[in-house]
Amino acid sequence: MEESRKPNVRLVTRSRRKPTEVSLRSHAEDQYRTASERRADGKALREKVPREAHTGWKAPKDRRDPVELVLESNKGRMPDLVPIRHGRMLQSPFAFYRGSAALMAADLAHTPVSGPRVQACGDAHLMNFGAFATPERNIIFDINDFDETLPAPWEWDLKRLAASVVVAGRHLRLSDNESARASIATVRSYREHIADYASMRALEVWYDRIDIERVIKEMPSEEARERAEQRVEKTRSRNVPEHDYPKLVEHHGSTPRIKDNPPLIFHPTAKQAPGLKAGYHEGLAAYRESLAEHVRVLFDRFHFCDLAIKAVGVGSVGTFCAVGLFLAADDDPIFLQVKEAKASVLEPYAGKSLHQNHGQRVVVGQRLMQSATDIFLGWSRGLNGRDVYVRQLRDMKISAIVEDWDFDMLRTYTRLCAWALARAHARSGDAAMISGYMGSSGRFDDAIGEFAVEYADQNQRDYRAFVRAVREERVKAIVES
Repeated sequence: MEESRKPNVRLVTRSRRKPTEVSLRSHAEDQYRTASERRADGKALREKVPREAHTGWKAPKDRRDPVELVLESNKGRMPDLVPIRHGRMLQSPFAFYRGSAALMAADLAHTPVSGPRVQACGDAHLMNFGAFATPERNIIFDINDFDETLPAPWEWDLKRLAASVVVAGRHLRLSDNESARASIATVRSYREHIADYASMRALEVWYDRIDIERVIKEMPSEEARERAEQRVEKTRSRNVPEHDYPKLVEHHGSTPRIKDNPPLIFHPTAKQAPGLKAGYHEGLAAYRESLAEHVRVLFDRFHFCDLAIKAVGVGSVGTFCAVGLFLAADDDPIFLQVKEAKASVLEPYAGKSLHQNHGQRVVVGQRLMQSATDIFLGWSRGLNGRDVYVRQLRDMKISAIVEDWDFDMLRTYTRLCAWALARAHARSGDAAMISGYMGSSGRFDDAIGEFAVEYADQNQRDYRAFVRAVREERVKAIVES
């Protein structure tokens, strides 16, 4: 293995130890260690990996062709949907960044890491945060995408988030200075909130959540607060029977059926979804077993009616992603989203998952990182061998609409994202050690901010290479109207 990869050999070797073993050993050794002692341990890590070592980005000489990596990530996807994925990535450098988590994972493996590991999101760009309903029907702000979650170095999530801020700032045509300032403010927010969590009791960290009222309070202006309140009220007023059901379902006689809208929504063939004729009995039975016993009682009130493929997002397009319609009565529907879970993009660099089913990997990671999860969150495996996880579709989900943001709004939102990321990392990692490593000055913030700017430049170069490959017809893309 080449010299530039040597640090990652040690990292991968370390990651192959089962997380449960690491956790038990850690607790045995540290049960009497104070937060101050663990902060000191974190500070000592700077001797091996100075904070300034995170500064900037320089592509390694053996860096693979970014277009080849994008094409490689299409393996196993539905061929008819892959050009749609490419078309969505083609829209802008920001869209390309959202769809190229595998590319950045390969690059992050060449960057310095201080040592502590957390349950990482694996794709922590700013569009993978948002608001949604808890089982108690409160609305909270948190990470909302865990397709790539895996135990990994804490820096990787933070660097992906910080770089996404610069890419988004350029998408909004902010000045380079403003984009960099927003990114540095994001890192500072993470550092300050990790320090807060480091001084909290374990249950206080576990119970902490970012309620929508706290989010609205952070908005940069009265106008922004009013807009946020209006979106929240509009979302709360929507329900599945009156809003989603009429939009997604049509009746063939007395039989409800999800509306086809090809190529984005369509009913799969028996080859695409084995088990179709049997009503997916085996897959649903396995999914049911993954639910808590009390949730099974609720789930059993519903019967399966229909399932259709539904292309969503950017990075997920082409993977098996479907929506299932279930009814407890004619006026009592739920929609469950069934998403394929492939191996995490971090796996080649951080080690294999402990879980044999990647749907379970996603569910366990989500439950560990989120402050509240959907009661119907579970996993299964199809007859075609695809691992999947299941959750409710659009449960009061509120996503960011970045197009009309200014600098203040970008900075405010991404600081909230950093807060959510810090809380998620504090649940699984050693917040005191991470805080001790980062320190109380802005030195670490500036280092990651410089990395973010230079990696945004790399993303721009990769996007241009992708556009060129489309023009040269090396890559087929379908741009939706």
